[in-house]
Formats: sequence, structure tokens, C-alpha cells
Amino acid sequence: MTDFPVSPEAVAGAAASMGTDPVTLADLLRVANAPGFDRWQEQVRRTGGCSHPIRLMGQTVTRDRATGDVLYSYSTEHEPGGALRVACGNRRASRCPACAWTYAGDTYHLIRSGITGDERKDVPATVRDHPRVFATLTAPSFGAVHNRPDSGRCRCGHTHAEDAPELGTALAPDRYDYAGAVLWNNFASDLWRRFTIYLRREIAAHAGITQTAMKEVCRVSFGKVAEFQKRGSVHFHAVVRLDGPDGPDTAPPAWATVALLDASIRAASARVSVPVPASGDFPARTLRWGEQVDVQPIGALGHEELTEQAVASYVAKYATKAAESTGTVDRRIGELSELDKLPLPAHTRRLIEACWDLDDAYPDRLLARWAHMLGFRGHFSTKSRQYSTTLGALRQVRADYRARQERRERGLSEDLDDTEGSTLVLAHWTYAGQGHTPGESWLAASIARELHLNRETAREALADLHDMDDMEVWV
Repeated sequence: MTDFPVSPEAVAGAAASMGTDPVTLADLLRVANAPGFDRWQEQVRRTGGCSHPIRLMGQTVTRDRATGDVLYSYSTEHEPGGALRVACGNRRASRCPACAWTYAGDTYHLIRSGITGDERKDVPATVRDHPRVFATLTAPSFGAVHNRPDSGRCRCGHTHAEDAPELGTALAPDRYDYAGAVLWNNFASDLWRRFTIYLRREIAAHAGITQTAMKEVCRVSFGKVAEFQKRGSVHFHAVVRLDGPDGPDTAPPAWATVALLDASIRAASARVSVPVPASGDFPARTLRWGEQVDVQPIGALGHEELTEQAVASYVAKYATKAAESTGTVDRRIGELSELDKLPLPAHTRRLIEACWDLDDAYPDRLLARWAHMLGFRGHFSTKSRQYSTTLGALRQVRADYRARQERRERGLSEDLDDTEGSTLVLAHWTYAGQGHTPGESWLAASIARELHLNRETAREALADLHDMDDMEVWV
């Protein structure tokens, strides 16, 4: 593993060789030659190379509760810029690749522990013996779009390349149901909620028992993520698992099989509907899932085509993405006139315009507010209560590790569960801003790339160590 060069000369040389613009280069040299540059680098490295760190001003004092003696004190007064920088925590890769990488890693471990089990995350390894599938629920068609069918030739008569910009755009924009597409996105979370209700009913029906009886013997657990298709419609990928009545610690009944779960998912998705009343010039409609429903069994250690690690990696990949793959922006659009200043694809622009057109007709749906998301306003990743651990728990483990590390460096007890309260911490913090200057952004991006390279190297080494060439390992 390597470290990013810290000397101002190396920084300037690297930036100049990459054709950095004069304004950024001048600011970069200012930062690199300023007092406390090494400390600034240390702060940014601790954030993982965060693109938009939050700057805090304040102080903290640790005292011995019995004697009142000061054991440790810290103030941002002598920090670079008089502030402490902490990671923004944004999950979107388009906003902050560094924090998105951390979020994806947490999502990977959350999903994987619900598939393979992890005693450290309070999920027993016996969940591997429970029925588990990877299901994909899609949106219906709102009109023909350019695509790459198995035949190779699109309906437009051409064979499109994988990165062709027209993929997913309407073949006949004037006949495409843009209103239906954004309303479907807007109500997608309602469709999912109703699907989980119908799924439990279908499982009980396929098992030949009542819903009340099912609660006594079987529980449905899931972890899901939303993904935008090229056409601008969201769909859901979900790991669905059947447990015993008390969750992953208990075995499901003998009738709970992968085949039963597969059939129940398909039946439930076909039954779900969400009515949307008529309003203004817009007619009433009924929203449903698309006909394409994919359900695949999850195999342990490669015994099935879809491995446990592949599923966790796939879900983690999409947990950090939003609608940017369609060419939209990753921020709210305050006025419709802003669209003239944005380089939007025509198909994406019409979806955004449809949100604004529908806003007055359905004011409770906040379509204009969520126009940049093409109407979708739900959570991108969710899970049932007993699927596995939580993102909050994973973050707390990381925070506790760092806290013990810092206490050890200060000569304090590493026991964070000291119920006697032998120390007293007094702290005062205020928000001082967010983000980097142009030069700081260049340096932070370089640090983030270096950290990412180190992690990739460690991951490859771990995979080689365990002879897991086909296995995704998140370090």
C-alpha cells in the first residue's frame, strides 16, 4: 500500500501534469504551502477523502469525575482553518464517492449477514438453511423505448451499442405515457408496501393455513433496494427470506420452501394495485407491477448460479445510486425554467416536466418537489425489522472502534461501557460550514483515490488468501 505524496512540490507537479485549471492550481498551491497542511491532510484522510466535509468549531474537555482533574482537552482553535472536518455521510456516489463507498460497504454487510448469517451482527449462520430468493419487481410499460433485445435489433430497426445514449428513450415521445411513468414512480413505495402485505397472504394460502396461524409458525423477512432503469422507471431488487415465528433464530416450518416462496411472490405481485383518482385533466388510473417478475434462488458457496456474495454486492452497488443514470440532476429543481440551463436528455426532461404538470392535480404527492427524482420519493434501501442488523448498528461499531482508539492514544480507559462514569466529557460544538475550496477538492479527491486503491489492493489480497476468485469481498 502507498500513501499520497504530501510535499507541496509533489502536489503542484502532479496537478500541473494533469492540466488542472489555473484557479484550482493557484488555490491548491495556497493550501499545500499553508501552515498545518499535514494536519489538514490527516483530517481529510480520516474522513475517507470526503468531497463535502462538514466543518465544526468547538472544544471538548475530559475530566476525572472524582477529582475534577483535566485528563484531556481539545479545541479546534489551532486546527487548519480553525475547524474540525467530519464526513458528510451522503450515500449518493454523484455527491460524495468516498462516503458513498462507506455506505455501500455497510449495505453489503447488512444484506450479506441476512443471507449467510453473522453472529457479530446477531444473525445466526442457520439462516443459510432458510428459503431465500432474490426477487426483482419492475414497472409496467408506458410506451415503446429503444432497447437491446435478445434478437439484437431494436424496434427502431437499429442494433444499439451498450452505451448508446438513445437506450431507454421513447420511440414515439408523443405517444409515451409520461404522466403514468412519473405517477408510477411516485406511488412505487405504496406498491411495495401492499406487496409485502399480499405476500404474507399468499404464503399462507399456498401453505393451506390462515394468516393468523401463519404468524405463529412463519415470518417473512426482506432487504430491498431501488434502481432506476434507463427509461426513468424505478424497480426493486429484494432478498426475501422465510424464518420461524421469532425471526432468524428459529427455523421455518417444513412447508416453507423456495418453490412456495417463488410462487407466492409471483402471485402477490400480480394481485397488487394502487388506485389513483382522476384530478383536473388527468383521468383515474390503476397502478400495478410490470409483467416481468424475476425470482432466483440464492445459492450457498456457488451451489446455485446466484451466489450469496453476488447478491450482496449487487444490492450494495445500487444503494448509492439514484436517478442520475437517466441523465437527471441530483438536486431539487426550484423552478421549471431551470431546465433550460441544464443539459438534460429530451426523454428525461419530459419526465421532469410531467412532474410539474401533475403537481397541482395531486398536491399531496409533492411531484414538483421530487421532479429531479422523476417523481420517486421513497427510500432507496429498506429492510424488515428482523432481516439482519441495521445501518445504525454498523455505524455505531465503527464509531466505538474509533473512540476506543482515541482513548487508548490519550492514555484513558478503553472501556466505553463504564457504568460507574469515572470520566466526565464536556463538549461544545457549532456548525462552521461545509465543503472544500477548489484546491482542497482536488487534494481530497486525490486522497480518496489513494484510499480506494489501498482498499482494492487489500480486497484482492484477501480474495487470493482465501482462494475466492469469484467472490466479492468488501473491505
